This record gives sequence, structure tokens and C-alpha cells, in this order.
Amino acid sequence: MSLYRNAVWFVKGLQEYTKAGYEYASKHFVPGDLDVNVTGRCFMVTGANSGIGKATATELAKRGGTVHLVCRSKDRAEEAKKEIIKSTNNENIHVHILDMSNPRKVLEFAEKFKKKYKLHVLVNNAGSMINQRELTDDGLEKNFAINTLGTYILTTTLIPVLKSAEDARVVTVSSGGMLVQKLNVDDLQFEKGQFDGTMAYAQNKRQQVILTEHWAKMHPEIHFSVMHPGWADTPAVMSSMPDFYERMKTKLRTEAQGADTVVWLAISPATIKEKSGCFFQDRRPVSTHLPLALTRSSSADEQKLLKILDELAESFRSKST
Repeated sequence: MSLYRNAVWFVKGLQEYTKAGYEYASKHFVPGDLDVNVTGRCFMVTGANSGIGKATATELAKRGGTVHLVCRSKDRAEEAKKEIIKSTNNENIHVHILDMSNPRKVLEFAEKFKKKYKLHVLVNNAGSMINQRELTDDGLEKNFAINTLGTYILTTTLIPVLKSAEDARVVTVSSGGMLVQKLNVDDLQFEKGQFDGTMAYAQNKRQQVILTEHWAKMHPEIHFSVMHPGWADTPAVMSSMPDFYERMKTKLRTEAQGADTVVWLAISPATIKEKSGCFFQDRRPVSTHLPLALTRSSSADEQKLLKILDELAESFRSKST
């Protein structure tokens, strides 16, 4: 990451990604955008037992939605379900246990889900920032396995059931950190050089933006969006970025503020007036690149990313049959 990108991004973050940034942006929100009853609509939220995922699931349940919580920990998922039901009086909350780092399990889950349930909105929220290079049992770098390949497999496998739904949407929770990264398709699993978990995470989030743009072109029946929640006070930030958390904790957004745009993208009628495939921050589409940051990738590199992910997904699909 260049010093220029780092400096520009951090100044931008202090102005826009903090609690004060949210409070300023929210002055321009349309008050009635979230006054929506979503009874009868079905939502899947990954990583839904804490943080932005749980806040999103709660808001969807509050408005009558049927919500599928996809989580790794059964105990934490069941506890989140109880809390959501208690706070919303909505009993239509379902728990599914899934390790997003295991491609075979993601495939099996998505195939079974689409045969049993309907789905109107997928919220790809689950993510990880592991600061040491770790490999899964399949030999995949773990951040890549969860953030990129897991998201890719889950989304592409569920596209058929989404296409059969009215006003189908896919919302992916990315990060403003992707602004400091240019796609590096030659080292997707960070095998070269010194490993940096923060930069690996930012690369994954850049990949999610590119995937969203691609899916939007490929599947016009579905509204795709990717978003940055700002710097929010979540357990994930506290555990994966402790130094940043200590410096910034008085300035961080609440979980609800971080989830606001996710909810807006998932339910508001205003969302579908925006072009599919855009990157959103505080309910508005924003640029996916910093000025003069040289982070734009070539079409060839983007197609190479898609080809690699498709081949990886197909290899696990073959192993699952």
C-alpha cells in the first residue's frame, strides 16, 4: 500500500467513516426510506450472531421479515436468535450452522437451502481478518476462503432461487479499506512476501467489489450492491484490530449505524432506483477508487479472478457429488 493511498484514506476515514461522519450523512437521509413492512419476504444474513450482521438481522425482523441467520457457532447463533425474537416479537427466525471457510460445506448448505426455502435477499456479511497466514483443511488461505471464495460460492449457488423471487437483492458488506488496494490476481492467497492480515482483508474486499460489478451485469433480474459500513464498534474490530480500536473507540459508529446502509439496501424501495452493482456508503453510491491512487484493474485481471474462482468452486462441486 502506498503512503499516498494510506494518508488519503485515513483522512477520508476521519471525516466520513466515524460516528461524526454518520451523523453528518444522516442529515440527508430520507426519513421514510426504512418505513417498510417486509412481512412475507425472506432474508439470509451470514455472520449474523454479532456486530453488523446481528444488527441487520434485528432490523429486518423488526419489520416482519423471515430471517435466516447463518453462523459458525451454534451456541452464539441460538443466543442471537433468542435476543432477536425477544426484541422484535418476531418468531420467524431460523438458525443455520455453517463454516464459510469450507467450500464443500458452503456448497452443500446452499444447495439444500434453495430446495427447501424461498429467498428474496441475501446479505453477505460474514468475514474474517486473520493476522497470521493460516490454511484451511483444503489448503486455502483462510481470509481468502471466507471473504472471497465462500462469498462467491454462496452467492452463485443461490442465484437461481433469487431469480425466482420478486425484487431480489444481494447486499455484500465490504470495507473502505479496499480503497487502498489494487486487485492482485497473481497472488490471491498471499503466498509471496510478508503476510499482512489487514492488507489481505483489504484485497478480499476489493475482490468483493469486482464480483458485485460482474454479477450485476450477468444477472439483471437481481439488484446487487456492495457497501462500506464505516468504522463501527464491533467485536470483530476489537479482536482483529486492537490497536486501531484503542485509538479510535470514542469515534467509532454504533453497530446499528454501521448496519443502517445494509438495511436500506436490503429493504428500501429507494435502493432499486440506484444502478445495480454500485458501492455504497451512507445510503449513496460512491467511487470505488481514491483520486490518483492507481487502483483500477484491467478487464483481463478481473476476468482472471472470475475464472480462478469459478474453477475453484467447480473443483469443490465435483468433490461434493
